[in-house]
Amino acid sequence: MLALFETPAGFALFKVLNEKKLDNVEDLWKEFETPEVARKMVTLKAFDKFESTTDALSSATHLVDSKLPKGLRKFLKAECAGETLVVADFKLGKAISDKLEINCVNNAAVAELMRGLRSQLSELIVGLAGSDIVPMSLGLSHSLSRYKLKFSPDKVDTMIVQAIGLLDDLDKELNTYAMRVREWYGWHFPELAKIIQDNVQFAKTVKLMGIRINAADLDFSAILAEEVESEMKEVAVISMGTEVSDHDMLNIKSLCDQVIQLSEYRAQLFEYLRSRMNAIAPNLTVVVGELVGARLIAHAGSLMNLAKYPASTVQILGAEKALFRALKTKHETPKYGIIYHASLIGQAPPKFKGKIARVLAAKSALSTRVDALGDDADASIGIESRAKVEARLRQLEGRALGKISGAAKGKAKIESYDKDRKKDTPGVLSAAKAYNPAADSTIGAAIQPDSGKQMKDKKKKQDEAQVVEEVTVVQTSTKKKSKKNKVSKEEPDATTTPVAVEIVQVKTEGKTKKKKVVKEAAEDIQVTEAVVATTTSELKSSKKKRKAEVAVEVAVEEVVQEKKKKKKKKVSED
Repeated sequence: MLALFETPAGFALFKVLNEKKLDNVEDLWKEFETPEVARKMVTLKAFDKFESTTDALSSATHLVDSKLPKGLRKFLKAECAGETLVVADFKLGKAISDKLEINCVNNAAVAELMRGLRSQLSELIVGLAGSDIVPMSLGLSHSLSRYKLKFSPDKVDTMIVQAIGLLDDLDKELNTYAMRVREWYGWHFPELAKIIQDNVQFAKTVKLMGIRINAADLDFSAILAEEVESEMKEVAVISMGTEVSDHDMLNIKSLCDQVIQLSEYRAQLFEYLRSRMNAIAPNLTVVVGELVGARLIAHAGSLMNLAKYPASTVQILGAEKALFRALKTKHETPKYGIIYHASLIGQAPPKFKGKIARVLAAKSALSTRVDALGDDADASIGIESRAKVEARLRQLEGRALGKISGAAKGKAKIESYDKDRKKDTPGVLSAAKAYNPAADSTIGAAIQPDSGKQMKDKKKKQDEAQVVEEVTVVQTSTKKKSKKNKVSKEEPDATTTPVAVEIVQVKTEGKTKKKKVVKEAAEDIQVTEAVVATTTSELKSSKKKRKAEVAVEVAVEEVVQEKKKKKKKKVSED
């Protein structure tokens, strides 16, 4: 029986001399108390040394994943032919038995055996001292950890965090110093602050000019534009400022030197930050820029922490106070934080800034993960992501979409043929409708006879529906009342229904003459009085109730027919 043991220097193969002692697992540790006793239990048969650190790292990574390294495969083929092999890892033993057809053993006794071999390793392997094993183990563990975490020593984001913090501090100091120079020198030359807006140009001009009287004799072409220089020289002659001593001007020039030096160091620091961002996070730099990307990394603490954030967190990173205030007061949450200063959001219209911020945050999160965990140093993902964000911006603004990358997927959409569609129009035009001159008039009496059967049928249906509604009102009211009050209650209803019908008809007919309306109303009232007289006489006897209802319906139909005849006469007269 052979035992396979992995060391930082190589693979060791031990021969188990007394296999029966493996059955007593509890007392197996006694066989490795001293080197002499351990040599009676096992002995070194063969040792396969690693050729380099890269070879050791490759073998270690294979063993961590329970895979069989190429060097170990050759070693076992040469030394373990027809032997039983003791392996600490069950999955590795299965791989060896499958590929090399070697019988592998893995149980509780194997674990105790490996523990004993580890305790006496320096004594069992000749030439491998304990002082050599410790540094080799430490170096291999560091290399293995660096490989597993995909960590690169060049990607140190701590420098970015410190650089962006110093850059912000320099901006604050520069603003403070520049405002102090303007205020201090303003006592002597107050008009200069309005002529020169840039702080660095102002400091260089003050340092070169000194007292304003010297402005006419000096050349400022290296600092200022020609128009600004001529204006400054003209104003310097008629300035209202007070006089200053040489000692005061010396202190003002010293402050100007500080402003110039800080501005130069700020430009140098920005170049350093740009180079570090292009090396550590090239994709994030392409998407949001150097300053915004560096501030996102500094706010998250590191590039790895930023890669762990979802896109929704990246979008509002830096606006935590506004977010929690909005949640507490139940107002709208902020749409952007540090990412608002990106150039793509600045290009978007105000109503689209929220949408572009959401899209940009998603692409920034993807680019950050590629930078933190990827092996490639190019910015292809960032370039593609920025192109997609720009395409989305053009789409929201209504501009023509450009082809970003790749071929179009899917089949072409086949549009159905339409005869009303023009050749170059993007949309399908609806068919033109015929003009209806009858729709111009809203007066019922003024409808021409050639307007069609549809208008006549529609009028007939409206008249019949109105009459039926009035009759049903009369019938329901008569049923609810008592028998004694039926006749007295129905008389006003019967008299009022035709009048109501006629009022509706008068409204629908439109603007007719008042005299004709009064005559028609009087004739209708006479007809209705006759109908009421017949119905009241018949309703006195309960046996003839049904006959009375039939008579009412007949009378109503007669009234409708008479009205239709009158309307036809009016149309023919018109």
